[in-house]
This record gives sequence, C-alpha cells and structure tokens, in this order.
Amino acid sequence: MISTQQLKLLKNLYIYRSFGYKYYNDIINNRSLSNSTNDLPSTFDELQTFVHNCHLCSLAKTRKNVVFGEGDAKAKLMFIGEGPGMSEDESGRPFVGRAGELLTKIIENVLFINRHDVYIANIVKCRPPNNRVPTQEEATSCLPFLQKQIQIIKPKIIVTLGATAYRYLTNELEASITKIRGEVIDFGLYKLIPTFHPSYLLRNPSAKKYVYADMLKVRAML
Repeated sequence: MISTQQLKLLKNLYIYRSFGYKYYNDIINNRSLSNSTNDLPSTFDELQTFVHNCHLCSLAKTRKNVVFGEGDAKAKLMFIGEGPGMSEDESGRPFVGRAGELLTKIIENVLFINRHDVYIANIVKCRPPNNRVPTQEEATSCLPFLQKQIQIIKPKIIVTLGATAYRYLTNELEASITKIRGEVIDFGLYKLIPTFHPSYLLRNPSAKKYVYADMLKVRAML
C-alpha cells in the first residue's frame, strides 16, 4: 500500500503542477540530476508503488499499465527509451515488441550481457496515444521518477535510445541525434552515450552499423 506521506507528496505535486512548476531544477547548465527527487521513495519497491498511483499527466487516463522499467537494480548499464508502445502498455514491461526484440539482440549479441543484467526504462512510463512522441509537459511530469531510478541504480553508463530520450533527459531540446550519436558525454556522476532507437533501425537497417560501433564503445567502457 502507498503510505500516507507518499499520498501527501503526490497531492502536493498535483498542486505544483497546476501552478506550472516543473518539479525539477534546470539541468541544462550542469548536466546533472536534480536534487528535487529527494522526497520520492528511496527504494525500488516503494518508488514503483508510488509511480503506479501517479496521475500527474493525461497519459494516466489512457494507459492500461504503468511501465516502470525492469532489470538489475544495481546494473552498470542503463538504457533509456522514449515511452511504452502498445505491446509494453499491454504487458507492463519495457521494450517487448519488435524494437524490444532487437534491443535484446543488441545487448546479448554485441555487449555479451544478459538483458536481465542491465536496466531498461523510458522517459515516460505510460503509453502516449497512437505511439506519438511524449510532449514536454508529459516528460516533465514523469522525469523525476526516472531521475530517482538513476540515483538508486547508480549505473556506470547510460545509453539513451533516440533523440527524444536524449533531449528530455538532458534538456537539450534541439539536439540532433545524428550529430551526437556515439559521443561519450559527462552527465553528472555518469557517462551518457546517445544512439539510435531500435525502432529507427527497423525502418533503416543500414543504420545498424552505427549502433554496433556505439555498443562496441560501451562494451569497452564496462
């Protein structure tokens, strides 16, 4: 059960949101995670319960399941995508559709890691209608939960999948994925490497060689 204290915090977040407050400090200058997540639950089980009770944005009205994330809570490597699709909304698990199958192959066949040994999450934890890109408001509402997950996991490397994940996580909203793909970026305590989203690779198979090169870089850093 969600605690009374957590319900009070959630109520306060609703109030702040009505005033236009974004719940987290601007990270564009220091590229670090916000301190405003300190009031969120500090364990994965408590945080997951808290997130499953979230109705901070309109995505909660259309979701079937909250897709919290899955994997090793002490993983050295974390993948962050854009948002759940239809298969993920049905199952409550991240990256289980065709793009998820490809991501699993990349993890296991290029990095030589079991999928269960990494952690996989998304910018937003509820499916945007028709798989559209999450709005900035939706991402802003959900980002503190992702930030808290990162703080709990403390991964060595974060890989963002696609432009949307990179832009919302770093607040560099005009960044071009084709220009920054494969760069090793200092992101607070972590190393951040952007790459193409698996769904992009399904539409553009010729781009797989770039992701392969990016994953070789990740493998060398682990």
